[in-house]
Amino acid sequence: MEIKIREAEVSDFNRINALFKEFAAFENLPERMTNTVEQMLEEKEYFNCFVAETAEGEIAGYVTYFFCYYTWVGKSLYMDDLYVRPEFRGKSIGSQLIKKIIGYAKDSGCRRLRWQVSEWNQPAIDFYKKLGAGVSGVEQNCDLML
Repeated sequence: MEIKIREAEVSDFNRINALFKEFAAFENLPERMTNTVEQMLEEKEYFNCFVAETAEGEIAGYVTYFFCYYTWVGKSLYMDDLYVRPEFRGKSIGSQLIKKIIGYAKDSGCRRLRWQVSEWNQPAIDFYKKLGAGVSGVEQNCDLML
């Protein structure tokens, strides 16, 4: 399957937002997905995303990210979401997306790429471990909604 990994564009926001909803449902947390296309447009300078696009122009998956600074290691990239639609899984699209974000982090001078994985998502944990990522299970999220 021919896939092109490219930066997301404003014209993709409707389709990407629909994928955010799919991902939230996959995580069994659909009620937590409150982002809207209007919000994405208002906050577009903070939105960083690569999409996996088929030859037919369909978005098969995405990866979102942002730069951060960790006191223990310095400049880093945080991968917020990596999602591939179910009908496109098993076609190396997830591998292409994560290779893109790893290369981007290295090219940007980052010292670490960090992300989270749900403890119940064993296929994802196995995938990340094959890449050489450590999955510690030590830290937990603390969210204060504003």
